[in-house]
Amino acid sequence: QVQLVESGGGLVQPGGSLRISCVASGSIFSINTMGWYRQAPGKQRELVALMGSGGGTTYAESVKERFTISRDNTKNSVYLQMRSLKPEDTAVYYCNARLRRTVVSDLGNYWGQGTQVTVSS
Repeated sequence: QVQLVESGGGLVQPGGSLRISCVASGSIFSINTMGWYRQAPGKQRELVALMGSGGGTTYAESVKERFTISRDNTKNSVYLQMRSLKPEDTAVYYCNARLRRTVVSDLGNYWGQGTQVTVSS
């Protein structure tokens, strides 16, 4: 069994910063990509940022230059540092990991339960 647990969400004023974290635990052999998606009310879930096991990153255009993703592979963790936050960044942020549970497993796609980020004055 694999669990992804997010933390660090909350209420922040426009222009502020926030860091959210996610740790993966359980039966894990290797993690390919880890990253973040978000879903605002009435909208589809969208990619925010991803990082591969080798350090390569992908960002949504709307967050480039403001958000930074990082990983600690020794802790099976991924982080998202968010700066210059805008009201339109308000959403539930979901951690995602594509990983193998054993050496012979296919890559599986796993999600956390989400953490709310609200940007409002």
